Amino acid sequence: MPFTPYHFGPSGFIALAFRKWIDLPVFVLANVIVDIEVLIITQLGLTYPIHRFTHTLLIGAAAGIIWAMAAYPLRNFFKKIMQILRIHYQTSFLKMLLSGILGVWLHVVIDSIYHPDVHLFWPHKAIPLWRIITRQQIEALCLVFFVAAIVLWALEVLSYSRLKKLKDTASNEKD
Repeated sequence: MPFTPYHFGPSGFIALAFRKWIDLPVFVLANVIVDIEVLIITQLGLTYPIHRFTHTLLIGAAAGIIWAMAAYPLRNFFKKIMQILRIHYQTSFLKMLLSGILGVWLHVVIDSIYHPDVHLFWPHKAIPLWRIITRQQIEALCLVFFVAAIVLWALEVLSYSRLKKLKDTASNEKD
């Protein structure tokens, strides 16, 4: 994508829609950590393509695993953030591991459509997805998914509030 924030739409939507199996903060942030490679390459002024190794399914999976392992000790912090955002949050190491890998892969697949230098199946050099749809269509889809993610989040906030109200009512009735 031209800018990493475009990835927040699809990643937020998928993470919210499948939060039973996907750890939302790990999944969404995996879409950011993969671009650390791009940041390093551009900041160091390296001359090779900016989408190198983490923008492949193979090395991207390793990056996702490393991210999940680094994120696991932060799970209580993530839980507090999810409470602030009014999102139900339960996680496990396996859920975080799966989310790290799938989050990076989502980013890589989107970028493989958008950028000609992404070699999804590295070490194989084929570029099977590049330009299957236009850049404008990708950007529009990412924005549509962003709006859809906001709708899912709003529904989650309502559910969270209702459940909290029911728990508070039940707690008061016991007293």
